[in-house]
Amino acid sequence: MSVRSVRLALALLLAAASPVLAKEPAVAPPSISVVKAERRPIVATVPVTGTLVPRETVSVGADVEGLRIVALLADEGDTVKAGQVLARLATDLVDADLARATAQIARADAAITQAGALVEEAQSASTEATNALQRTRALSAKGIVGQDVLDQRVSAASSAAARLASARQGIALAEADRASAEADRRSLELRRSKAEIKAPTDGLVLSRAARLGAVVSAAGGTLFEIARDGLIELDAEVSETQLGHVRKGQAATVRLPGGEAAVAGEVRLVSPLVDQATRLGRVRIALAPSPALRSGSFARGSVETARSQGVVIARTAVLTEDGVATVQVVRDGRIETRTVKTGLVAGDDVEITENLQPGEDVVSLAGTFVRDGDAVTPVAADADTRTAEAAR
Repeated sequence: MSVRSVRLALALLLAAASPVLAKEPAVAPPSISVVKAERRPIVATVPVTGTLVPRETVSVGADVEGLRIVALLADEGDTVKAGQVLARLATDLVDADLARATAQIARADAAITQAGALVEEAQSASTEATNALQRTRALSAKGIVGQDVLDQRVSAASSAAARLASARQGIALAEADRASAEADRRSLELRRSKAEIKAPTDGLVLSRAARLGAVVSAAGGTLFEIARDGLIELDAEVSETQLGHVRKGQAATVRLPGGEAAVAGEVRLVSPLVDQATRLGRVRIALAPSPALRSGSFARGSVETARSQGVVIARTAVLTEDGVATVQVVRDGRIETRTVKTGLVAGDDVEITENLQPGEDVVSLAGTFVRDGDAVTPVAADADTRTAEAAR
């Protein structure tokens, strides 16, 4: 076969194959997962864990010695009011002592009356003796009466004055006896009033150590323990890296074990100390009253440290290097790398404050194989995909 014939055959083969090659489809750009930027609220929180404790406990004990408990009128879990009787003590011995003190006062009153009569009698006799002495002295000066009569009058006046002084001392002693008996009675009345053990404040009874028949002592310890005003709060631990974000007055949400509904709260106190061993700080979160709150229970929650309304994307979509944050936006089917500024971070979300608009598609996992200008096919990442990417 001549060279010309070979060339002609090749030309015919290429002409026949060209329609087939023209019909082969172009290769599609690679698919890539994207998330859509959304304008919505974002709330930054700090997680906390701890134990439910009373805000303030009040210990209630006995103020008297040696009395026996005869009635218990409150128990653990009861809500009580200030002044409410929690327990009663036996008063039979105190009542007997009160009766004796009352009798002593009556005897002292009688003694005072009798001493008063003696004083009046002695006063009259002393006055009469003094007057007689004065008359006798006048007569003695004129020589009408002798010295012996004058001496008798002097002696009589002295005796009368002594009897008057004695009578006055008697009434003073009787009044002192009455005052002593009155003091004894007041002491016994106070002792009797303390036979009723009362709640010093409104609150919730946390524990009861009082037992029927037990003899109380002022140094015998606590009979009841009360949570003042029934207030229970969370004594929580916070990592030192996040403690600086927590402030007094910030809102909080606390969840209890057992699937109980969340309880609203507020940061009441932020401790200035951090434990050197655990590197944890402590905060106290005041909680709204709820029957589900039980002192001693474990609880976990979160403190709201900041809130914003902005453009939000998944944290995995942001790449930060040397303090510069970037995202990869899919625009017209091609990758566009942008420098952005971040705001609040909450869980798996981050707020973008500059250079990103709501509705734009952002590559869900930053730092992938694509580069600026690459052609891609965006595919919306589902929740499972975002979770898996966040876990990487």
